[in-house]
Amino acid sequence: MNPEFYDLVERAIDVAFEEDKYLFRCYNYLQSAKTTRKQAREFIDSATANSVKALINDLEEYIKGGNKQLKEAYGHLGKPKARKIRSYLQGVLDDASRYEHDRRPGRKKRTK
Repeated sequence: MNPEFYDLVERAIDVAFEEDKYLFRCYNYLQSAKTTRKQAREFIDSATANSVKALINDLEEYIKGGNKQLKEAYGHLGKPKARKIRSYLQGVLDDASRYEHDRRPGRKKRTK
C-alpha cells in the first residue's frame, strides 16, 4: 500500500477531530486507486489500522462513562460528537474490510 493512503487516513482522523468534517471514504479511495486485495489486507493488519481500533475503543469507553483519564482526553468533544467520530472511524475500517472481501478471487454472485 502506498504511503499516501496512510497519510490520508491520518489526516482524515485529524480533520474529524479538529474540523468536525467526515469527508474521506475509504472504499471509494481503494476502488479509484485500483488497490489489490493484498494491499487492502496490509492496511487492515497495519499499525495505522491498529491505532484507529485503539482510538475507537477509547471513544467507546469515554461514551460509556469511562475512567477519569479518558474524560480528560475526550471531554472537550462531548458525547454526541464522540459517537459521530467513533462511527466514522469504524466506517473507515469496515470499508477496508468490505473492499478486501469484495476483491476475493472467483466468480461474482449474480444479482436476481
